Amino acid sequence: MTKTIYWLKGLDCPNCAQKIALKINDLDMVESADVDFIRKKLVVRHEEPDTGAIDYSVRAIVNKLEPDVQVLDYSQKDEHEHHHEHEHCHCDGHVHSHGHEHGHGEGESHTFDIARFIFAGILFALSKILPFELPCKILALCAYAVAGYDVVISALRNLLHGEAFDETLLMFIATIGAVALGYYDEAAAVMLFFQVGELFQDIAVERSRKSISKLMELKPEFARIIKDGKETKISPEDVSIGDIIIVKAGERLPLDGVVVSGRSQLDTSAITGEFLPVSICEGSTVSSGCTNLEGVINVRVSCEFKDSAVARIMDMVENASEKKADTEKFITRFARVYTPAVVACAFLLAVVPCFFLGFSQFTKWLYRGLLFLVISCPCALVISIPMGFFAGIGGASKKGVLVKGAKSMEALAKCSAVAMDKTGTLTKGSFCIESIVPSGISKEQLLEYAAFAESGSNHPIALSIIKEYAKEIVSDTVEDIKEISGHGISCIYRGKAILCGKAELLEEKGINVPQCESENTMVHVAYDGKYCGYITLGDEIKQTSKEAAAQLSKLGVETVMLTGDREKTAAAVAAELGIKKYYACLLPENKVEKIEELMRSQDGRPVAFAGDGINDAPVIARADIGIAMGGLGSDIAIEAADIVLMNDDVLSIPRAIGISRKTMRIVKENIVFALGVKFAVMLLGALGFAGMWMAVFADVGVALIAILNSMRCSKY
Repeated sequence: MTKTIYWLKGLDCPNCAQKIALKINDLDMVESADVDFIRKKLVVRHEEPDTGAIDYSVRAIVNKLEPDVQVLDYSQKDEHEHHHEHEHCHCDGHVHSHGHEHGHGEGESHTFDIARFIFAGILFALSKILPFELPCKILALCAYAVAGYDVVISALRNLLHGEAFDETLLMFIATIGAVALGYYDEAAAVMLFFQVGELFQDIAVERSRKSISKLMELKPEFARIIKDGKETKISPEDVSIGDIIIVKAGERLPLDGVVVSGRSQLDTSAITGEFLPVSICEGSTVSSGCTNLEGVINVRVSCEFKDSAVARIMDMVENASEKKADTEKFITRFARVYTPAVVACAFLLAVVPCFFLGFSQFTKWLYRGLLFLVISCPCALVISIPMGFFAGIGGASKKGVLVKGAKSMEALAKCSAVAMDKTGTLTKGSFCIESIVPSGISKEQLLEYAAFAESGSNHPIALSIIKEYAKEIVSDTVEDIKEISGHGISCIYRGKAILCGKAELLEEKGINVPQCESENTMVHVAYDGKYCGYITLGDEIKQTSKEAAAQLSKLGVETVMLTGDREKTAAAVAAELGIKKYYACLLPENKVEKIEELMRSQDGRPVAFAGDGINDAPVIARADIGIAMGGLGSDIAIEAADIVLMNDDVLSIPRAIGISRKTMRIVKENIVFALGVKFAVMLLGALGFAGMWMAVFADVGVALIAILNSMRCSKY
């Protein structure tokens, strides 16, 4: 499947976005097409590897439906947005002037529209003041023409293109109908109010876009390296793994890496949402997107820019809109049926009563039918719903929580249970040796056997044992290292077999393991078929784990701990954290079974799983909502996850649920408010208690309020 992405420059109408997506989806060669109105992004998925035919068809459709919208390669978006430009795009009949976009105030960019609306307003005011009927009618018509000439042009053009349910055409018919009925001043006033409302709506959308776009400003513009003895600025994409980059005070780290010299404080808030500075020194691991607060540090690059923390965040936020929530899909389907249904009702309202009450009242019922036409546009829903999800995702990212799409946001809001891995999630995952208990050999010998066996693993337990050994491990002396997932490790050391891990691993090989009791993690060691003793390790519980469990309980979310540790260790950790349900001695496949069992017990409500290790990836992928600890977590776990916690803090889980629930609450508010006002005005209009002014408010005014309400999703 090939994915082609376009930037629809000048797209400023949600209905236009809907129409474009529907027409492109009708193409035989297209698997699916989605338009992200917020990002002005068109994503086309197709099986044909040659994009030439797709490109031609897409441009033809967009040019037919919206000739003033430019179709550009999405990679050109940043380049265009950084330049001063002046353009006029007709959208639903309203001329939106977007010169100075992303560079100057909206007031400047809409100067022409504001000037002509003021002029139209003066003409309208004169039509109401002058005492002569004919001049007043002429002035009212002039006010109508000045305010709405672009609506008329767009309506006629759309009619020729067969777009019968376009908002501009509906507004044109409604106002021309008012003129035909002799309501000159009302037609002018309604058109003026409609256009001013569209202007305010357009400004609100642009401000929302700019607010959301700030999330994408993490990308660094350059990286400093020493080349030919001179300090040089190059693009972060051109830096190679192993290069040394220089980061001065006040600059943002362009790439991930390890500090090789210098000491400083880092502002990590852009990545983790935490505002307290973090101290770093030689050997510290640092992430791109963080800001160096003091001095100069030299950093050895550990990955290419495309794999860095910044690139990962940008990719998730940029592509979040591709995973649409069920609510968004419903609104899209609803909008396709809603407008034609309202138009049909308008026709019936204008005609049917006349058969019963007499055609002498046709003028009255025609006017009421025209009100339905004005109300029919579903802009309030089509704009505000995706904008609400996008703002919610953006707000979560500012708190260090990356949500991969509206679908995940919606599922998280309904989450009823969260299962968590213990090591590295609820605990720090950095073990320390509590005791070394040999059997028949010295402590030093026992630690040596364990360290050489664990030298082939990057598990936190293995790293802790190797650190405690603190001597050079000669790799030539260790052979045939095999890691047995969930059990331990085996190898050949100096020609003899070593087994290192759980008691079950040794017992399977016929080695007798004495009964040992400890609340800490135990690693048993056997050499050449003989039991050599055990090492106990303690894993410190994260400071925020207990609070996270308490907050989840307040949210009505059940917390479950899954761990491969022994029953006694798991019980002690669960008791300390206040977690009532836990499962111990689990292998990776057992964790999947427990998640499936938990999902069956929740009556269809989503279940989340949070983990950090490679062995957690299958469980993260299987859960309804997979949560990965992003800062220290493995790339495989992050790839499988729906949500990534950049600060590795489990307290971010209840925070993310809170953000998702607020987002869904606001989305539902917009749906209820928009539909409630529209249906109420329709009813009042049908009964003769509403005029054109109220009808226009039900269209443009409601959309504006819904847009402003959606932006509350970004605050938490």
